[in-house]
Amino acid sequence: MINIDEQKEEFEKSIDFLKKELAGIRTGRANPKIVENILVDSYGTKTQLKQLASITVPEARTLLIQPWDKNITKDIEKAINQAGIGISPVADGNNIRLTMPAMTEESRKDFVKIINEKAENSRISIRQVRDKIKEEIIKQEKNKELTEDDRYQLIKDLDELTKKYNEQVKEIADAKEKEVMSI
Repeated sequence: MINIDEQKEEFEKSIDFLKKELAGIRTGRANPKIVENILVDSYGTKTQLKQLASITVPEARTLLIQPWDKNITKDIEKAINQAGIGISPVADGNNIRLTMPAMTEESRKDFVKIINEKAENSRISIRQVRDKIKEEIIKQEKNKELTEDDRYQLIKDLDELTKKYNEQVKEIADAKEKEVMSI
């Protein structure tokens, strides 16, 4: 018989992915997560920026990227430009500075749309997990591994769990939206 609690890991993956995706959305304040996963083409392979340089926040709206190998400064600069994060890198010697531009009302609304899209993608992922588990429950009932009452109880438990994770998605998205909209 299928155990709903054992399936939580699949739901958690959707929540974790959403958190990582939203961490990369800028809010006007400097946050290393905005750039740390940008892929830099260096030494013939694509490598995450956080593996090639230290990323610090010397001021509230400035990121300082200090490559460990000074020869890849241009590669990092190019990758940041291509990432489409809306911030132009400024190389000063061996370091790269990113100054977060002040966000306009329009850019804030655009980021809220992106947040809502990512939240919806997370909800879709949760529904897909739910549907997969539900199919397994129905299959087990057809194979006489479950009674009809067990099936109803398992589906009820599954729906409650799905609702809980969807509420988590809403809370995470609402918190990020509030962060983006605050000046």
